[in-house]
Amino acid sequence: MSRTNFDALLEAGAHFGHLKRKWNPAMAPYIFMEKNGIHIIDLHKTVVKVDEAAEALKNIAKSGRKILFVATKKQAKPVVAEKATSINMPYVIERWPGGMLTNFATIRKAVKKMANIDKLTADGTYANLSKREALQISRQRAKLEKNLGSVADLTRLPAALFVVDVLKEQIAVREANRLGIPVFAIVDTNSDPSNVDFVIPANDDASKSIEVILDACCEAIAEGIEERKAERVDADAATEKGEKAAKQSARVEDEPADDEAEAPVEE
Repeated sequence: MSRTNFDALLEAGAHFGHLKRKWNPAMAPYIFMEKNGIHIIDLHKTVVKVDEAAEALKNIAKSGRKILFVATKKQAKPVVAEKATSINMPYVIERWPGGMLTNFATIRKAVKKMANIDKLTADGTYANLSKREALQISRQRAKLEKNLGSVADLTRLPAALFVVDVLKEQIAVREANRLGIPVFAIVDTNSDPSNVDFVIPANDDASKSIEVILDACCEAIAEGIEERKAERVDADAATEKGEKAAKQSARVEDEPADDEAEAPVEE
């Protein structure tokens, strides 16, 4: 069964591409027709591609690794923030911090700086600062929170990137390509799909279109997380059962055999 369907995508306006004159010829396989100078995306192909991407994302989540969501365009920001938060995944919706992936150690230092400010504020170290100094620190903390707060829990490189609008997020895509991190993306008719591992051809401007696709993908990720939890519970139960059996076996071996215990004492 598909995770989304033609009608849901159609209703969300996922089929509307860009003007024909703005198209990228590499998107030709995903274009159904042209109407009033606008390219119409083949939603039958979109359904298939959503399923492929969702299954791959589910497997990544099941392995316990993180998927980083990237969308800095206005209409995508609230949707991405909400969906990524619901499945406890990191996201970037403000400006992409250059080197976020290729210079990950520096980004981690900035995140640690934010945590350090919090620690020093909590223990009263900053209590005696002047108003001006305190204001500078709080501004610095707010700036770090805005740009990196949503990736504070990302302690190692993500296993994949999910991008809305590869044209706008080309720096992020380039960094992921350089490091061999797979890229999942909603790709419109004006973009180049060649640097994307899992292309989802669809309108990347309409928030409803973005939401329908993200719903399907995030649902798959949530399933992967739940399956991982279930497998760990089963593994723990199996380990516990094995330990109990081993203890039982050890006790039996330590007890004297019946014929030994009842053997007559020779005079």
